[in-house]
Amino acid sequence: MRVAQLNFYPLKSGRGISLTQAQIAPEGIPGDRRMMLAEPNGMFVNQRDMPVLAQLEVYPEDDGFRFAMSGKGEFRVAGPTPDKRADVEVWKTIVNAAVADAQTNATLSSWLGREVQLVFFDEQAKRTASAEWAGPDTPVTFADGYQVLVTTTGSLAGLNADMEKHGEGSVGMERFRPNIVIDHPDPFDDDQWEAIEISGVRLEFVKPCSRCIMTTQDQVTGSRDVPSPMPAMGRVRMSADRRVPGVLFGWNAVPRSTGLIKVGDEVTVLGRHEAWPIKQRA
Repeated sequence: MRVAQLNFYPLKSGRGISLTQAQIAPEGIPGDRRMMLAEPNGMFVNQRDMPVLAQLEVYPEDDGFRFAMSGKGEFRVAGPTPDKRADVEVWKTIVNAAVADAQTNATLSSWLGREVQLVFFDEQAKRTASAEWAGPDTPVTFADGYQVLVTTTGSLAGLNADMEKHGEGSVGMERFRPNIVIDHPDPFDDDQWEAIEISGVRLEFVKPCSRCIMTTQDQVTGSRDVPSPMPAMGRVRMSADRRVPGVLFGWNAVPRSTGLIKVGDEVTVLGRHEAWPIKQRA
């Protein structure tokens, strides 16, 4: 098994960026989901209720970021300053984040047709993953809940095989917005993995990833008028464990060591356990 893809997402729910190599830090890939859009009341905004965010591209540069959107143009955003802050909410956790300048927020609000503010997970911001699953004091940024999301090519092939069997087309891996994609032929074998090691970096698999309507959206246009993997996941990936309800694809992983990993690196499975229970459907 080898690393097939590495991806990070500078803006939560914005378009992803492919990498050839990545550092793995305690919070995951540095720069991953360290920016987020929030409503004026602090509630986070994502593709679930604003699919057009798939069109928003953010590129880190030496002294800030470049934001671009098809049909809107582009503009530069300076890095965060610690003096302007706000409490924002992401999945029932409150983060004290740095807030972008008024012109940046006005431009993004105009582009998106909705009042938003850009916030930064800077050095003063603090958040940890669920201690129940990840253990105590594991740092995480604006990701949904955990540091690294891992998927496999075999699982995507298995899902697409079911979609094609039912005349539903197929989908690409970008629908699932992983950080690490592993080239491995066996569908859903990751349900049994305790941990993996890549170039000395140990990643513990702590919780399967439940999936939502974002998987039904084209990750370039935001359109939902495209093949949807949800019916197939309902047939072959419905959780039978009420601790994590719904359909599952990929695993949330917590770094237990740090280092540099690259596309093409060998991946070693460190231990196996009983597979996560999946409901059997015809």
